[in-house]
Amino acid sequence: MKRIKVRFNLGRGANYMKWKVEYPDGRIEYHRPSDVQLIMEVCQLKNQRTTAQKIFKGASKTVCAWVLCEEIELRTKRFIKDNQEKRVRYNPRVTPNWMYKNELADGKTFERLYSVDSGLYVF
Repeated sequence: MKRIKVRFNLGRGANYMKWKVEYPDGRIEYHRPSDVQLIMEVCQLKNQRTTAQKIFKGASKTVCAWVLCEEIELRTKRFIKDNQEKRVRYNPRVTPNWMYKNELADGKTFERLYSVDSGLYVF
């Protein structure tokens, strides 16, 4: 089964600091975090470890992490609030892995994730 690919876009340009959603049929959408909350179902955290390790050691940032999900809902009102205890983190400048509750989370699967601004949280 092809899955939806989601990542936060840090590349300069018109879609800087927006969520990028790539659908299996090739469609690509960009969403401003202040306008839309992403609710993702059956999610897996993906990471290109060698690229992330290079960034961690000082190389320029490039795409190396994303979320694969089976379904996505784009919520435009009644946003769910963040819960810092359930935040999933990714910043290869800090650590070259997905982190959840101070544990490595590369490849980990979650039933549901949601976004608040540029952050991701576990339901």
